[in-house]
Amino acid sequence: MPGPLRRPRPPRPPRLRRPRLRLPSRRRTRLVLAAALVAVLAGSAAWVLYGSSWLRVERVTVQGVRELTEDQVRNAADVPPGEPLAALDAGAVEDRTRRALTRIARIRVERDWPDGVVLRVTERTPEVVMEKPGERGTYIEVDAEGVRYAEVRERPAGAPLVVLDLDASRSNDFFGSARLRAAAVRVATHLPPGARKATRTLRVRSYDSVTLELTGDRTVLWGSAEEGAAKAKVLTALLKAEPDAAHYNVSVPTAPAVSGG
Repeated sequence: MPGPLRRPRPPRPPRLRRPRLRLPSRRRTRLVLAAALVAVLAGSAAWVLYGSSWLRVERVTVQGVRELTEDQVRNAADVPPGEPLAALDAGAVEDRTRRALTRIARIRVERDWPDGVVLRVTERTPEVVMEKPGERGTYIEVDAEGVRYAEVRERPAGAPLVVLDLDASRSNDFFGSARLRAAAVRVATHLPPGARKATRTLRVRSYDSVTLELTGDRTVLWGSAEEGAAKAKVLTALLKAEPDAAHYNVSVPTAPAVSGG
């Protein structure tokens, strides 16, 4: 007997192959040329900035000096002539200049293309002066931050002399002379223009006892360095209302007093 009939197997579908993407030869050539051109331009730019004789330091300009000279700043900055501008370490120049010249509060180094460097200087301003120990007639300038930065033979205008005339108060041992000098600087920063111009000496007897000695044998008991803005406002009003008084007391700004005259 013939065997059972077998159904023929259906044919397998053909395997689909993912077509490979091929760039047209012209487009591929353009991409290669573009990449080569970018590499050439980058190399050329790097050579111009760092390797060529162009764009190198040929001049250093100083701006903002008052007491210092331009040559002092240039010498302290020590910007290497002929160095590529792109390689200039501005931060190192700034640090080097501030260390050499303590009178400088801030300095900004700028590249002035194609061949220059500009040093923009801000000098410290004396808020008060102190007499140098052991050298009468030599003064140390102190700025508003309490930084002692320079010695001068003549007192700058508008900078009162700080004198520590400490009493026997035990609090003086606690605060110490450095903090008491800092308190005197804080007082000076709050002086109103009229009083500041007239103030010759800031006499510190203790942290709570700072006295202004004005021209015309007038005095102002300021007290501590606290509430400086309020005391300045009250003192301005007192000087206008009682210009001939000999003694002013603003140590408690809510209860000022005037005497003498």
